[in-house]
Amino acid sequence: MMHNFFECKIKYEKVMEDGTNKNVSELYLLDALSFTEAEKRITEEMKPYISGGFSVQAIKISKYTEVFPCSDDKSDKWYKVKLNIITPDEKTGVEKKQAMYNLVQAKSVGDARTRFDVEMQGTVFDYEIESISETKIIEVYQFKY
Repeated sequence: MMHNFFECKIKYEKVMEDGTNKNVSELYLLDALSFTEAEKRITEEMKPYISGGFSVQAIKISKYTEVFPCSDDKSDKWYKVKLNIITPDEKTGVEKKQAMYNLVQAKSVGDARTRFDVEMQGTVFDYEIESISETKIIEVYQFKY
């Protein structure tokens, strides 16, 4: 069965560093087989971290094809890497580009580029990085196989 990555937006009351409460919306990414499973999984993942109630505000299928997490504690941000897969058209010989999106956990844009290039070593296709941008994703929850 094919799974998708789902972006899940949750809303809850967060206790800030100064002790005040503030309503916040946060974005998470997880892989699941369906919207129903995505809602169930994000609810299970959030329960240990949120003391009060929370609501799932939105769930949508994301465009990410791969996610590259990092175990380095300083790599606390998620970056969207838009790349173009370059293939020659067999009839015309002209290069075709197909856009793909990957998610990389890193410290900075430069670190994300380096980490992505390392992950892509040994691939059999040509690619070019079109852009790298920081996302609002707080955390990624992937299946543990």
